[in-house]
Amino acid sequence: MPFLRSLLHMLFMCVTVIPYTLVILLLRLCGASPDARWKVARAWLALCVDAAGWFCGVRYRVQGMEHLPNSDTDGVVLLSKHQSTYETFLLPAIMPRPLAYVFKKELLQIPFFGWSIGSLDMIHIDRKHGSRAFHKVVEQGKRLLEKGVWVIMFPEGTRMARGEVGEYKTGATRLAIMAGKPVVPVAVTSAKCWPRKAFVKTPGVVDVSIGKPIPTVGRKHEELMAEVQAWIEAEMRRLDPEAYPAVPAPLPAPAQG
Repeated sequence: MPFLRSLLHMLFMCVTVIPYTLVILLLRLCGASPDARWKVARAWLALCVDAAGWFCGVRYRVQGMEHLPNSDTDGVVLLSKHQSTYETFLLPAIMPRPLAYVFKKELLQIPFFGWSIGSLDMIHIDRKHGSRAFHKVVEQGKRLLEKGVWVIMFPEGTRMARGEVGEYKTGATRLAIMAGKPVVPVAVTSAKCWPRKAFVKTPGVVDVSIGKPIPTVGRKHEELMAEVQAWIEAEMRRLDPEAYPAVPAPLPAPAQG
């Protein structure tokens, strides 16, 4: 039954992405603003998140929304834990501002989905280009952040299995420091229901916890990312303690003879 429900959810996404993509392409052809195209894309992402609940019993709860800036002009860099595809759909659906992902250009080749994200104001890069790719992230990221668009990045670079910790790379904190914008850490326990690289989803609740913005002025990118990592991983252990081994209690001090 979980396989069948997951199959129905996948078919639902494959079918519904077609009309939404056509609308986005038509809006682009007619010269509609990036905000107009974003609203259509966000509506599809939210629909897919809702469908995960209808078909697979995957639901979510969010805490910390009050920490997010409420001004349309306040840009932030969101740094999120990445365990599955689920958060790439969920975070745009729940955030109050348009988001711009930094993603590899290969995604542009996916029919309909890739055409959609290629028509949005996001940052696609060729990882083979190294420093040139990062220069593009900074250039485009600054432009978007000044417009009030929030840039979202996954500092571990790829999806991590439940309970695992990847290497937190500093590209996102470098961008935030160079743009003079705060970073907002986000913990997401999506692997409880939608494991990394898994097709079958299991019913349950995905917890999302949003931290307070961390100022970047005068900070070094390494120590700023270390602070982000410490917050995210501590929050992951609080939200999903079963996924992490218990920390052994310290041994008692030997008796003094």
